[in-house]
Amino acid sequence: MVEPVQQFDVISMGRIGVDLHPHRPGVPGPRNGSSGRFLGGPAADVAVTAARLGRSTAVITRTGADSFGAYLHQTLTESGVDNRWVTRTAASATPVADAPDLEIHTDELDYFAIRAARIFWITGTGLSAEPSRSATLAALKCRDRAATTVIELDWRPAPGSDPARTGPDEPRADYAEALRRAYAEALRHATVAVGDLDACEIATGVRDPHGCAEALLAAGVELAVVKRGPKGVLAVHRDGTTADVPSAPVEAPAAANGTGDGFGGALCHGLLSGWELERTVRYAHTARTSLDGALR
Repeated sequence: MVEPVQQFDVISMGRIGVDLHPHRPGVPGPRNGSSGRFLGGPAADVAVTAARLGRSTAVITRTGADSFGAYLHQTLTESGVDNRWVTRTAASATPVADAPDLEIHTDELDYFAIRAARIFWITGTGLSAEPSRSATLAALKCRDRAATTVIELDWRPAPGSDPARTGPDEPRADYAEALRRAYAEALRHATVAVGDLDACEIATGVRDPHGCAEALLAAGVELAVVKRGPKGVLAVHRDGTTADVPSAPVEAPAAANGTGDGFGGALCHGLLSGWELERTVRYAHTARTSLDGALR
């Protein structure tokens, strides 16, 4: 008898890492001299925030087989995130503020779980090099736009120390164009695109927020969310619904153990809750500054 596939609310795929931050009075966290280590990275931010908002979440990524990798596994578990697909590799260390997630291979993916997730969230960094690029695109094709499939248009600059990292047929001068082609392929399989102006420009060739949103919709998604820094967030749905949310100052301490940017996880929570677009984007934008703001 075949066991049913566990359905997660959110599965994120991409980069996690260890962030080091100076301690501030009143902020909890492990202490190591004058700074503390925290779970970070886009995929971790999404999964941890959504978990803290009551959602079942998991992450697909890789870490080194070292103490930092062990710390990430433990912290994910303590944060309520399933880490069964966070695999260790002896080939790469777990650096500070980065991780060997570019070593994810297509044959390591649980396609049934990816297909079943209510939201599948991938990050653009996974498209920046092989074998992760092929694995990310394979996961998206497997989803086939099922439920909600989100691409976060973050990106990793071409590695300066290893020109071959982007592939032998991709000289560094052509890196942005290669990434743009990968984005275009990914967007055909996604229903939601999220990104700041820099990443949206790489993906679309357009920098104007409204122009970026229209270009992303034309590329195939149903909802385009453009983060405009101090000017707030613009979201445009294919049905014509628009949310233009300005920034508002938030006084709150930094979140500990992940969720340095809670936008993605809070956006997932709003989408899963069936809220209207304005409420969802405003809620997520508040969480961008502090997880505490999202949980009030």
